[in-house]
Amino acid sequence: MSAPAHMPLPYRGDIDGLRALAVLAVVLYHFGLPLSGGFVGVDIFFVISGFLIGGILWREYDSTGRISLPNFYIRRFRRLAPAFFAMLLVTTALGWILLLPFEFREYGKAVIASTVYLSNVLFFRQAGYFDTASEDKPLLHTWSLAVEEQFYIFLPLVILLLARWRWGVIGVLVACWAVSLAACVLVTPLSHTATFYLFPFRAWELLSGVLLAIWGHETRATWRGHPALSSVGLVMVLASICFIPAGPLFPGVLAVPPVLGTVLLLSSGTGACAVNRLLTHPWMRMIGLISYSLYLWHWPVYTLATSLRGDMGLPESLAWMALSFGLAWLSWRFVEQPVRHARALSGRAVFGGVALTSTAALALGAVLFRGDGLPARFGPEARVHIAASGDFLQDWSRCTIPDDGPLDGLEVCPIGPAGAPRLLVWGDSHVRAMKEGLDVAAHEAEVPGILLWRAGCAPLFGLRKVESAATAAQDMACTQANTQIRQALPALDSLDSILLIGRWAYYATGQGVGLNAHDRIALHPTDRPVSTKVTQPQLLAEAARDTVAELRRHVSRVHVLRQPPEIPLYNSRLAAREAAHAGLPLAAPARTEASVPAAAIVLRATLSDAPWLPLAEQGVITFLDTWPQFCTDGTCSAVQGGQGQYFDNNHLTNSAAIRIRTVLQPVFRPLIPEVSMQGASDG
Repeated sequence: MSAPAHMPLPYRGDIDGLRALAVLAVVLYHFGLPLSGGFVGVDIFFVISGFLIGGILWREYDSTGRISLPNFYIRRFRRLAPAFFAMLLVTTALGWILLLPFEFREYGKAVIASTVYLSNVLFFRQAGYFDTASEDKPLLHTWSLAVEEQFYIFLPLVILLLARWRWGVIGVLVACWAVSLAACVLVTPLSHTATFYLFPFRAWELLSGVLLAIWGHETRATWRGHPALSSVGLVMVLASICFIPAGPLFPGVLAVPPVLGTVLLLSSGTGACAVNRLLTHPWMRMIGLISYSLYLWHWPVYTLATSLRGDMGLPESLAWMALSFGLAWLSWRFVEQPVRHARALSGRAVFGGVALTSTAALALGAVLFRGDGLPARFGPEARVHIAASGDFLQDWSRCTIPDDGPLDGLEVCPIGPAGAPRLLVWGDSHVRAMKEGLDVAAHEAEVPGILLWRAGCAPLFGLRKVESAATAAQDMACTQANTQIRQALPALDSLDSILLIGRWAYYATGQGVGLNAHDRIALHPTDRPVSTKVTQPQLLAEAARDTVAELRRHVSRVHVLRQPPEIPLYNSRLAAREAAHAGLPLAAPARTEASVPAAAIVLRATLSDAPWLPLAEQGVITFLDTWPQFCTDGTCSAVQGGQGQYFDNNHLTNSAAIRIRTVLQPVFRPLIPEVSMQGASDG
């Protein structure tokens, strides 16, 4: 006989032990301990959630032939909402003190998205080259909660819609499991951010738990299994936590071992063996009981502590981790438990309370977002750098990816008025940084043009790169894109001029400088074996000469923008944070500098300019000098006229790009239509 639908499932201490293992993996990983795959703790949680929720719903369906959605959601709200909103309240209060306006504005968006269970979609859409680093997003961890909430909508609806066909329900769930797993494996190599964040690609993990619970109910399983299954499951889970690498290969096939290991542990969790004795140890069960609160609190603690303190060593990380455990226990003891077990709290009161707090959270998020992160919280010294830190957002709505023609598959971004492009601007992320200035200059000159850019990819033919900040696939994509541009030039017959923009010092020296000195890039020729006799500056010069010669066969003019001076120890976000946190207890000492003596960067500048100066002297190119715009009296500064000009130590802000557009006049003057020239002379 089936158990009554609403009878609580028998308590299983091993499940709390599994929760402890999962949350410890995530927390230790986030606080910097050497667990390569600690993030798979989330995958373990997904299987556990599917097992428990699937078991509860299937028992109710088996007993009554239906599911009570109100009762189901009341139980979910009691369990999840109180601690979530408590965390949100405290995090917002601390964010008011610590987060920069741009961060606080984005935080407002995350408040809205997490409240309506769509934060996973938000963070998927935000992934990009200039995206805020993960440690600047206090609500990033809510992506997994959103996936679970979407599952709480999906699973009951499937059962309700197919309630008359018992085996139909199981068949559909099995089919969804198979399709989701296949999609996860096949799409991960193409877009691992999509498969990481989005529910359809994670559903198979939750459904693995659901199908296990259904199988157990149908077969009246006692979950004793076999000690060997527990041992194999634990080895798979621990190996996943210790060795699975973060990056573009996950989730995909790499998510199978932790999911399968968790399934094996759940299937044998009540048996008498050493593994289950470990999982049911009182300390493990205690950590499992507070695991939800610990997961909620640890990430805001980490992100806000990082905002205040900067990089932390192991002892300090352990101290902040201890604070996370303390907050988790308090949250569990005084928020989770009282609401969850308050018999006097009716279902209507729960719904009303959730609706009220959700409305308040949505209003709060809207205020933060529409108020642009409330910049008036900080003084004028911080606001200079704050403005620079947010001055990089641009409108790329005109960009397209053609599906045919010579540039098919490449992102092509028009600038200036509509029309056949007369100017091609080709380069790396410095093109992206200069976009607003280029667009304004193109409109003023009434010259249509296009931008082609790829981060960390020198606009030169005959080179391939190996970059520490890029994947092998991204390195290969750079070479392929440049080869395609080379092949496309004969078909781009409307072009008159080409402008090359790049971080030349990076390619010449092979490394970053100052705050990003750890970045490395190695250039290699594509048409011959690598030679140790040719240095990277020599290789860059050869590629520059050959590329210009190739370009001159197709256009009459080639221009090269001199890289703006690097300000080694400047980063607008870090400088803004240091100024905003000045005087706060525990605030990290300042380490940014907004200016640098020109003599201190002369070597990198010499290597950066060396490929181009001989070509300029020969009249083969026009070399456009940006340095007078940023350097006076022997000092180069990231702040000009009280306005921040740099986003980091080498990328300009939008306002800077617009300000220095006069440097681009030699590019546009020969291209200005005769009608415009005549109008100007008549005026």
